[in-house]
Amino acid sequence: MIGRLSGTLAAVQPPQLLVDVQGVGYEVLAPMTTIFELPPLGQAVQLHTHLAVSETAQQLYGFIREGDRQLFRTLIKVNGVGPKMALAILSGLDGHALARCVAEDNIGALVKVPGVGRKTAERLVIELRDKLAPQVGDANDIPLMAASAPKVDCAGEAESALAALGYKPTEATKMVARACKEQPDADSATLIRLALKSMAPA
Repeated sequence: MIGRLSGTLAAVQPPQLLVDVQGVGYEVLAPMTTIFELPPLGQAVQLHTHLAVSETAQQLYGFIREGDRQLFRTLIKVNGVGPKMALAILSGLDGHALARCVAEDNIGALVKVPGVGRKTAERLVIELRDKLAPQVGDANDIPLMAASAPKVDCAGEAESALAALGYKPTEATKMVARACKEQPDADSATLIRLALKSMAPA
């Protein structure tokens, strides 16, 4: 089992990262809450990891904070929630926001996450109620990922990242379009953040 990676951040293509550990490149999937806090490319990074093994693949999931990994592991224990859905949940809702949704029975916010239907949202609320304590904090206080050169199609990158998280292409396009109107000159990380913020509970 691989529980932690310490190396150099070699590439970021949300939701996938490449971490170089002494010449070996590890492909890691990470929620946007982690990606927003990554150092610039070429800098040292340490991730708490979870190795998910299925009949068809072995995939590493990485998190900046140990608490996020524990939350991920709690989510995948919920019936009907797999690693991909857990990744999408933690991309749209950080620990504070998810705890509030559960405490307030906010089914509407949970069903906005791609792949989460009403029954799954209700199951999440029931099964997580005794496991997540409401936390005080601003879920929007998320440091932005450092922009990297050269300048690219930020809107296209943002749409691709949202699609990879499970949002329908048309929905991703609309979310990014709204974000572009709010901040026309924003980089891809900012556009993703704004798009996900628009789907998060108030």
